Amino acid sequence: MGNEKKDPGGVGLQIESPSPIPSLGAGSPAAFNMITNISLPVPLSLEEKKFLLAVERGDLASVKRVLQRAHRKRNVNVNCVDSLGRGALTLAIENENLEMVELLVVMNVDTKDALLLAINAEFVEAVELLLEHEEIIHKDGEPYSWQRVDINTAMFTPDVTPLMLAAHKNNYEILKILLDRGATLPMPHDVKCGCEECIRRSSEDSLRHSLARVNEYRALASPSLIALSSQDPLLTAFQLSWELRNLAFAEQECKSQYLELRHQCQNFAVELLDQSRSSQELAIILNYDPESPPYMDGDHMKLTRLELAINYKQKKFVAHPNIQQLLAAMWYEGVPGFRRKSAIEKIFIIIKTAVLFPVYCMLYMIAPNCETSKFMRKPFMKFLIHASSYLFFLFLLILVSQRAEVQVVLLFGTEAMKRALQEELARQRGNGPTYLECLVVIYVLGFIWEETQEIYAEGIRSYLRNMWNFIDFSRNFLYCCVALLRVIAYIQQTSQISNDPSTAYIAREHWDDFDPQLIAEGLFAAANIFSALKLVHLFSINPHLGPLQISLGRMVIDIVKFFFIYSLVLFAFACGLNQLLWYFADLEKSKCYSLKGGLPDWDNQGDACMKWRRFGNLFESSQSLFWASFGMVGLETFELTGIKSYTRFWGLLMFGSYSVINVIVLLNLLIAMMSNSYAMIDEHSDTEWKFARTRLWMSYFEESSTLPPPFNIFPTVKHLMRLFGQKKKRDLKRESTIRRKEDKERAERYTNVMRALVWRYVSAMHRRMEQDAVTEDDINEVKTEISAMRYELLDIFEKNGMDVSAVDRKEKTVLAKRMKIWERRLMKDFQVAPVEMAEQEEEEEQEDANPLARFRRVAKKVANNTTSAKWGQVMTGVGVEMNTQIGRCRNRDSFKQQQQLQKAMVEARRLVERSPLPLSRSDSPHIESYTDETTNTLLHLLSQLAEDTETSPGNTLRTNDPRAATPLNLLTAQLTAALSKTPSPRLSKSPRPGATAAGGGGGGGDAGGFGLRSPLGATPG
Repeated sequence: MGNEKKDPGGVGLQIESPSPIPSLGAGSPAAFNMITNISLPVPLSLEEKKFLLAVERGDLASVKRVLQRAHRKRNVNVNCVDSLGRGALTLAIENENLEMVELLVVMNVDTKDALLLAINAEFVEAVELLLEHEEIIHKDGEPYSWQRVDINTAMFTPDVTPLMLAAHKNNYEILKILLDRGATLPMPHDVKCGCEECIRRSSEDSLRHSLARVNEYRALASPSLIALSSQDPLLTAFQLSWELRNLAFAEQECKSQYLELRHQCQNFAVELLDQSRSSQELAIILNYDPESPPYMDGDHMKLTRLELAINYKQKKFVAHPNIQQLLAAMWYEGVPGFRRKSAIEKIFIIIKTAVLFPVYCMLYMIAPNCETSKFMRKPFMKFLIHASSYLFFLFLLILVSQRAEVQVVLLFGTEAMKRALQEELARQRGNGPTYLECLVVIYVLGFIWEETQEIYAEGIRSYLRNMWNFIDFSRNFLYCCVALLRVIAYIQQTSQISNDPSTAYIAREHWDDFDPQLIAEGLFAAANIFSALKLVHLFSINPHLGPLQISLGRMVIDIVKFFFIYSLVLFAFACGLNQLLWYFADLEKSKCYSLKGGLPDWDNQGDACMKWRRFGNLFESSQSLFWASFGMVGLETFELTGIKSYTRFWGLLMFGSYSVINVIVLLNLLIAMMSNSYAMIDEHSDTEWKFARTRLWMSYFEESSTLPPPFNIFPTVKHLMRLFGQKKKRDLKRESTIRRKEDKERAERYTNVMRALVWRYVSAMHRRMEQDAVTEDDINEVKTEISAMRYELLDIFEKNGMDVSAVDRKEKTVLAKRMKIWERRLMKDFQVAPVEMAEQEEEEEQEDANPLARFRRVAKKVANNTTSAKWGQVMTGVGVEMNTQIGRCRNRDSFKQQQQLQKAMVEARRLVERSPLPLSRSDSPHIESYTDETTNTLLHLLSQLAEDTETSPGNTLRTNDPRAATPLNLLTAQLTAALSKTPSPRLSKSPRPGATAAGGGGGGGDAGGFGLRSPLGATPG
């Protein structure tokens, strides 16, 4: 097979080919190295703990001092992580502290998978900042920051991209940001794809290959992504839902996930439909067809999009009240007020139509354009006429089966007619069809022509989707076989009678077992059963009988499933009993066929003639066990001639075991399955019934097939007018111009309606989010902001000369329960890794002084440099994606913000390298309130860093010195001028307590003011 990549559901976004997943097969070298060389978080030093605590509490000033000291002395690892693998950026993102995130990014703290964490936390401002930062530091051909994280400790799997994760979270705002930047999604291959890439990924790690496909489809099924990227969200939801249904059956291991995504797509289509506010909008949606002229008010509704929904099994969409109200209005269009009439009036209208349907049909054949003929085209009247015609056909079958012609002659015929009838009855061979049978043949021809027209109009695939068409096909096929066999029998019997006239009076009991006429009669009886069962289809129109009809169909499926197990049990015991009793059955058979010529002696040996058939062969044994399920076979069957007690015991034991397994176990299992099916249907009875009723209604909404069988096979005036009518000359150029104009008009109307629905859907989604109740996360966020504001107030008081030495900086800190638990674990060196592993790492570090240990380490490295290990490294390197996952800046404002961020990072690095460390808390910068979310805050950060440089004791440049015009101050002035001219593209935001007041910190002596003490009891300073 080729490289089968497809756009599931027609999603109109940019989709890239998936990057090869690194080689991680169960036996691959890369997988072995990755499993054996897992680098778990290591214990933290005291300074690193203080650094993470300052980030967690929002102490911006202390964090800046630690970062500056780390850049100067390299004594603190600013990229350290706690026992759960969370670094400084992770903590800042979890607390939604934008100022802290900006500071860490500007000070060149490794972002790693911070972008994915921000998307997962739905922190939009941080996502914008990290996207700009990633675009600055990323180089083409190299992996992104989140792709360089160790796969064993990463928060997300390697196949997850920013756009994919945003789609998983269904965040409309983040998705729009990424799509505007041109971000792309991996294109999922077909589940049966046999390209080299799929074969390689499946052979290396089938689990990751399967989970990657699930993640891709979970992203594609995001309602916000479909609404943003697809030009036709309804069609995309239908197609993607159908594809997910097929995937659920193709990959049984992930069936629950695919079915959940399918329901998500179905619910999205229903929610879009909820936003329709008028019948005109609904008509434009349901009648949209790119291949037909646009729908105008008053035109006949083709309901093309609704037919598509039925084909894709969108039951919730079809059963929506808006659609059902429109369909009900169309259904009763010809008889206004029918539903408001009394039961007697309804019955009178139905009976009148049933009695006069031949008159209506004849009138339509003669004058198709009269008022009565137009009235016949209405869906409800068409249904009544077709149902009346079919009921009359069933009445004919009853008359044929009861030999009505014979009964009429016997009751009302003359003596001559009775004598002719007696002679005809005596002549049992060579008779032609009766008048009633000829009417049945005409009806069958009408049915065949009706089915042929349906196949031609809808196509064979659409025809086969309807299970009732199989009953129609079986009925028509059996009637055709009956007609063919009757013709063959008539020819054979006529030939025999011409040679010997006495053969015409041979009694039926003396005919051959497989005489064509006997076979035809059996098939005719089976066809009558199918004809009567088709009447159940009409029950779908009734709200009381409709759910029962649907339950019956589901139970038939259960019976078919049960039949396979039942047949296996039946065949197994039939083989055993036939093998055990065949000899004694032959003895009974010899007793039965004791007459001359090998004829059975039913008069004297009737019991033997019955018993030998029970177990004479495998087929007879199977029949006996089948009827035993219904109590039709007794124990006297085992009283065979010459049977021994031991053999009889084993036969009865087998028969008893079969009865227990079949009657007690299997039959009760079938009852349980059928009860479960009925309960499932009853739970969704309204939706299931409305969907089935809509399928029945749709077959009568079309303008074709007005006449029912058998009137549809006769030529009408309408056919003659079409056949002999004059055709106008076509102006191809004018038709082409009109067609283009209609296509444009149709597309514009449909696009405008879909845009309105999507806008209403997104607005309703945001309103629901705003109305959500306050959660524990909201309360924790407030506590975090209060804690950060407290530190800032302390910093402000200290800068203004106030004495804050008596303030307890630790115990009165407002912390959430989650933060308290985290701080306790951090200070007590809580590790997720087992103790043995941690001790092993310490021993390996101590073994460096041992020469033997050094030799072992060198040998281990040499072993890792083998060919297989290098092959694993090469395969891992293949995973570098060439296509963009985050896109690039596409507007002027975003490009300016990116330039400002890049300059801020460069100047901050240059400033830290040349400035000494602040000695006390009073040297900490002051964070003023901000308006812009990113750009103005970066300006404040640069101003603070400049103040640190100017006020430090070791700095020779003072504020009043003319040499104070440092590059950073010049950059600050330029940024101020640019901001006064160019408005920020982001929305202005009022100061938050925790955001604007995040600059406070502890005293300079305790590196954050937490009051942490060393093991000896002294405060580290």
